Amino acid sequence: MPNIGLPELLIIFAIIVLLFGASRLPGLGKSVGQSIRGFKTGLSGADEEKAKELEAKPPSDATPPAPPTA
Repeated sequence: MPNIGLPELLIIFAIIVLLFGASRLPGLGKSVGQSIRGFKTGLSGADEEKAKELEAKPPSDATPPAPPTA
């Protein structure tokens, strides 16, 4: 896949301006930024939850309980 250079980016930007209009672009950029921020927050929140679960579990080197005797 070839690298995307400045001419290609300008063409993509022109198509976006034609589709959405120049007045809507700031709002579109803001919502994309909020979406990315929310995604990153969700990822870091999942990491924190997993760390809490690992802290709550007993260590794996603990001796298992003795089997019941009949």
